[in-house]
Amino acid sequence: MPKHKVVVTVNLGPDVMPVLQNHPELEVVLWSGDAPCDRKWLLENIPGAYGAIVLLSHKIDAEFLDAAGSNLRVVSTVSVGYEHADLPELAKRGVKFGYTPDVLTDAVADLSIMLALMAGRNAKETSEVWPNFVWQPFAFCGPQLSASVIRPTCTAGFVGFGRIAQATLARLVPFGFSRCLYSANPATPPDPAADAKLATKYGVKEVRRVDRAELARESDVVFVLAPGGPSTYHIIDEAFLRQMKNTAVLVNTSRGTLVDSDALLKALNEGWLYAAGLDVVEGEPAITKDHPLVKAPRCVVLPHIGSATFETRTGMAALAANNLINGIFGEPMPAELKMSH
Repeated sequence: MPKHKVVVTVNLGPDVMPVLQNHPELEVVLWSGDAPCDRKWLLENIPGAYGAIVLLSHKIDAEFLDAAGSNLRVVSTVSVGYEHADLPELAKRGVKFGYTPDVLTDAVADLSIMLALMAGRNAKETSEVWPNFVWQPFAFCGPQLSASVIRPTCTAGFVGFGRIAQATLARLVPFGFSRCLYSANPATPPDPAADAKLATKYGVKEVRRVDRAELARESDVVFVLAPGGPSTYHIIDEAFLRQMKNTAVLVNTSRGTLVDSDALLKALNEGWLYAAGLDVVEGEPAITKDHPLVKAPRCVVLPHIGSATFETRTGMAALAANNLINGIFGEPMPAELKMSH
């Protein structure tokens, strides 16, 4: 019996690749390079495939789907985001789409806290000069993340308040954060009763939905954790940054396109906020050591490693593989993004 061809654009590791390669009904075409699979290779190898495993950097559009042909049943992305996929086009052609939510929640929440600490406590600046510096009482001082006698009330602000944001809030509670403000999709109506339940769940005095202007003014740390896409493009702009406290820290672990890089650079140079911690920057992965934000004062930039733990990446790979297999053979997918035709 002929096998079902699948294209896998990244090696999913020793725990997961055998699941695909040893499957009796699959013919696996695997990208063998260390760098991400390029567009040319993908378009050359996708014709006739029944399924594909892709990354956030791979554009799934009409050109890709035309090249694949009528056999294609499922596209499985190793990411929680899906702005790289033309969902209406997939729905029109009856192609299922799998993604990897939930499994990376804790890893990204951990990194969000790490970036808040690194940015506020000048980790970049101290590592660049140590051990060749002269100690002074107030050298490299920055705002303390945790509550103190001087600042007994700490306020966390969230642009987007989904699973990762709430996991981040849970990690902030032991630091003494007692207020949580968040902004959400304008199409979603406010729900004060649900907010009150979340406040009780996490043991904080207040969880409240506010507009972005109030969130910017009141927050000691702002965590950007909304989805990417046109509706959130540059949602953190000059107007927002100008309203932040000059002691506040901005953390972005979602998508680089949510933050206007030019405005953030200006804000850091002019001291509108204290610092920024970024796991994502607009234009990635083409971010070099000469990028203005990499060189900016009090700005920590990491190369999009939010999900980079052994546990999380293996979990994402396994979920993507199972989405692919089940999508091809008509079984319920563990994490299928439901699309309307």
